Amino acid sequence: MNRFLSIVLHAHVPWVRHPESPRCLEEDWLFEAISESYLPLLDVLHRLRDEEVPYRVTMNFSPVLLEMLQDPMLQDRAQAYLERALTLAQRESMRESAPETHRRLAAWYAARFSSLRDMYVDRWQRDLVRAFRELQETRHLEITATAATHAVLPLLLQVPETVRAQISVGAENYEKTFGTPARGFWLPECAYVHALSGLIRETGADWTIVEAHAFGPERSGAEPNAGCGPRGLAFFRRDLASSRQAWDADTGYPGDPRYREVYRDVGLEAPPEALSDYLEGSPIRRFTGLKMYRITGGEGDKEWYDPGAARAAALEHAKDFVDARADQLRTLAAEVEPGEPPPILVCACDVELFGRWWFEGPQFFEEMLRLLSKRDDIILTTPTEYLLGCGGSAALPSVEPLPSSWSEEGYFASWLSEENTWIYPELHRRATQLLRVVQACEEDGDTHEEPLGSHRRRCVSQMIRELQLAQSGDWPMLMRNETSRDYATRRAKEHLSHFDTLWKAYASASEDSQSTLERIEKQNPIFPDLKPSRHHPDRQPSLLD
Repeated sequence: MNRFLSIVLHAHVPWVRHPESPRCLEEDWLFEAISESYLPLLDVLHRLRDEEVPYRVTMNFSPVLLEMLQDPMLQDRAQAYLERALTLAQRESMRESAPETHRRLAAWYAARFSSLRDMYVDRWQRDLVRAFRELQETRHLEITATAATHAVLPLLLQVPETVRAQISVGAENYEKTFGTPARGFWLPECAYVHALSGLIRETGADWTIVEAHAFGPERSGAEPNAGCGPRGLAFFRRDLASSRQAWDADTGYPGDPRYREVYRDVGLEAPPEALSDYLEGSPIRRFTGLKMYRITGGEGDKEWYDPGAARAAALEHAKDFVDARADQLRTLAAEVEPGEPPPILVCACDVELFGRWWFEGPQFFEEMLRLLSKRDDIILTTPTEYLLGCGGSAALPSVEPLPSSWSEEGYFASWLSEENTWIYPELHRRATQLLRVVQACEEDGDTHEEPLGSHRRRCVSQMIRELQLAQSGDWPMLMRNETSRDYATRRAKEHLSHFDTLWKAYASASEDSQSTLERIEKQNPIFPDLKPSRHHPDRQPSLLD
């Protein structure tokens, strides 16, 4: 009996485009993901493809991230980030006051950043979306769709039309970017309730992934790992054992003492004079990507990072991971009755885990794919290919997934706390307002002469953008983090304020109103092909059928 493993990677960074500032601290979230996760992963995947190592991996990119990766201003800033890091590493390698091991590691980082800079600028011409799309075209990747701004969809269902818009805008953005409808749909935070099934099916998607406990206790003996749910949508449950090995720092691989310590960074520890050029006069220290210590063990001083020892650990863990999946699948295969679909495990993780949070993650990933290509007892597949091989979702056992999510406690608790619940009444109120203005704008049709008609349509489109950006699940999540709370709160309130400003500007095409609209459009130029009709209440079938 065939036994299947599907690796699913989710890539997302919140909308952190700040044209009003020449160098914004939060934009580094994007640049760190590019330098430590996306570029190293692309290097691995293209190298394996060129060496004709067979593999199939599933990925999704939030539309917000796709927009930022293709934004010329952010591409300029990403290149500048890599070049600043390269210059700093070169200088640290020659700083006489630094220990010899520090200087040697700095030289190692200089070579690394030089390679990353060349990869980004010369090899990919700063277009990482194209680089990933090429891997889909050669069938090494299956890239799937997801919601527009990484919203936690069940928490927005008080106004169902706004959830449909999140899903449909995400699907349309995917098709525009990759040239074909998506067969799968990633639920942000694996957050699911029954009402979402029909909305996902409307996009043409065949499957989605839910957290393990959505099917009940994992492998209690009755629950499958894949099933057919409402509206014929196929559901795959995330396998906790494999996922935890890859992301849990306490019980999984990333906590091995040989790996690089994330939080000990030259930008936080070097003498101020050594960082003056890098920080460009700012008194605020920040991560630079130069981290000189390994996790080590116990409570004592950290030991110097050893890239060779860390790589050896990554290779060991890759072998352990593959062997563990073989054991799991062997057990599952023994439970399969004749005529039932073959066993499958779905290991789903954030892309940023591999590199940004677990520096050696891309090395682990490469070795894992190499080892899997040599096994005859595990078939690496995608959910779409698994369904095709089984005869479609109808061939799977029936399931009725429970409301669920990943993160704390598994039932939306991370987005419903005393620090963040204030945001939902604000979102619901503006979503209701938006329905009214969309309907009014469409009923007016072309009865208004230009420029008022064009002005109103643009105002409505930008109101949708601002509401969707305010709906991002990142803001309530970050509001629970003391170090990011002020930024997340400010960002959410800023998008809500933009919505209110546009609501007032809608009525008149005065010079002031047009100037206000242009300013907000330039600040958040996301989803240029957005269709306001997605929010029209008269066009929405019941979500509860």
